[in-house]
Amino acid sequence: MQRIIIDQPYVFVPPHRGTWWPWLLRYNLPRRLRKLHGIASVECHGTEKLLASVAAGHGIVLAPNHCRPFDPETVNEMCRQIGVLPYFLASWHLFMQSRLQGFLIRRLGSYSIYREGMDRFALNMTTELLEQESRPVIIFPEGYVSRHNDLLNPLNEGIAFMARSAAKKRAGATPPGQVVVHPVALRYRYEGDVRQVAEPVLTEIETRLAWRSQKHLSLEERIAKVASALLALKEIDYLGQPQSGTVAERLHGLINSLLDPLEKEWTKGKREPHTVARVMKLRAAILPDMTKGDLPEPERARRWSQLADLYLVQQLACYPPDYLAASPTPDRLLETVDRFEEDLTDGCRPRFPLRAFVTVGDAIVVNPARERGAADPVLVDLERQLKTMLGIAT
Repeated sequence: MQRIIIDQPYVFVPPHRGTWWPWLLRYNLPRRLRKLHGIASVECHGTEKLLASVAAGHGIVLAPNHCRPFDPETVNEMCRQIGVLPYFLASWHLFMQSRLQGFLIRRLGSYSIYREGMDRFALNMTTELLEQESRPVIIFPEGYVSRHNDLLNPLNEGIAFMARSAAKKRAGATPPGQVVVHPVALRYRYEGDVRQVAEPVLTEIETRLAWRSQKHLSLEERIAKVASALLALKEIDYLGQPQSGTVAERLHGLINSLLDPLEKEWTKGKREPHTVARVMKLRAAILPDMTKGDLPEPERARRWSQLADLYLVQQLACYPPDYLAASPTPDRLLETVDRFEEDLTDGCRPRFPLRAFVTVGDAIVVNPARERGAADPVLVDLERQLKTMLGIAT
């Protein structure tokens, strides 16, 4: 279980607003991407659209999809190539991993957001940066790493709310200005032999399961068999025995068996529209008393157990049940194996050579006013452009 929950009182981390540190730290970015993440090259398209918004003096939000943990570094490399310094809105837990990491990511222009509650500090800082600064602000609207490049998760409304708050202030300035949102599509392609890098991971998992080697199976069959076994183990753990039905039915049943009792206890049975939103709402209900430090130890342990279950649910939600159906691409197979490795070990080996493609979309002008009751036009256009650039059917 990765350390994404911090049971301490939240302290907002503001961005470092100087330019010397980010220019210095980005000097080594291509080498870092290659060594730590296996990225051989970052190919950028549509950057002239971003440069036009910078030249016009707009407040700028860059809104990328979030399919890999190192997406922020990939977007930063795109900005480095065109001579733009961005700010980053980053989850608070990233600043709490170590003093060195917190120091470095802040010097790069990152500032914190508390995802387990309403963070007015982050809202106000984002509004201020978009109102006063010429540097773009990078916000990942999905809110978490999905590990799949061919699907887009639901977008959080917060990105539109923050952009609109800044647009209201810019519109009232003298002279008036605009805030724009640029979608940024990130896609990664592995250019090596997928079987060669997937087999060691699968072999390690099969050894853990006390299986014979399954190398006689095709890669698709082998991955599907491992996935079924890992799901069955969790069903035995939580439900007492493996369940029947399709993978989609089994995932749905396991997720609801974990979330339903927690929602009954913490949210009076109310559900959010999708799984990760349900997880986030429950975390926001469970965690506040833990940060005060005065809970009895048995109750504290019970809540940590509940948070561990929520972590599992979010992991399960990142396995789309039909993602490997109908002749999956090599990249989909590798994404799934990488997800296995990350979920079982909290890390993933770099996959060299990986090519990154970054595409900047058209500027979405943020209207300071929004029609009540209607779908947010910023989110609608953002989702449409991201899906189009990623080649995802709408």
